[in-house]
Amino acid sequence: MKMLRWVMVCGLLSSVLGFAPSALLAAPIRREVPLNLFRTSPFPLPVMSVRMTSGAATQVVQVRLLSLGFWLKAASGEYDFTTRQAVMAFQKFAELPVTGSVDEETADAILHAERPLSRSEEKGLDKDVVEVDLDRQLTFVVRKGVTEAVLNVSTGTGKPYVERSPKNPNIVVRDVADTPKGRFRVEKLRTDGWWSGDLGSIYRPIYFLGGIAFHGSAVIPAYPASHGCVRVSVDAMDMLWETGLLEKWDDVWVY
Repeated sequence: MKMLRWVMVCGLLSSVLGFAPSALLAAPIRREVPLNLFRTSPFPLPVMSVRMTSGAATQVVQVRLLSLGFWLKAASGEYDFTTRQAVMAFQKFAELPVTGSVDEETADAILHAERPLSRSEEKGLDKDVVEVDLDRQLTFVVRKGVTEAVLNVSTGTGKPYVERSPKNPNIVVRDVADTPKGRFRVEKLRTDGWWSGDLGSIYRPIYFLGGIAFHGSAVIPAYPASHGCVRVSVDAMDMLWETGLLEKWDDVWVY
């Protein structure tokens, strides 16, 4: 029965997409707002509970998440790390338990959800900005006032910490793990690969307030866990670089 449902899903994907659903890649984000044919309601395909398994039904989940703006690397049917991050971001948005797994409740919510609005969209602001919602632990990538991508993030815990620097064990760092609210501009960037910071390794950091940066990480939990930076997945960090929205002096809005 499960195989039959997967065959039916493959057929629906083929008929709706117009080609065999072998690997639907996330479209690159460009300066122009892209036309997304799937930002429609109702969604024309069934969305089923897949937990964290791979297959045709997972590809439908991926297509639907992309259509809503929740970024993942590719709608390939593989339940990869970026798919789990996208599911976590959706669950935060929908105020569901944040597990990264598509259960029946999450599948139903994904099917019937409306596209999330950034604060810029709610206020009718026609500009490019990357927003960080501290309460929901989400980032909105906004171009010309339209949300193009929503990401799961982990920001500062808000708690004091005392740690020895892995970069230099003779240095003891004392601070508060705070991600400040406000409007900022990108101050500096480090483009290539992993860098050894005073508090650990970070991937392709983009700094917007002193040592506070967006950066890639192997660990992006459902809750605030950083020293103050905005953690995203390594693949999502590559995507942020590719958007061109976080170049020097570009806008960051933390609220």
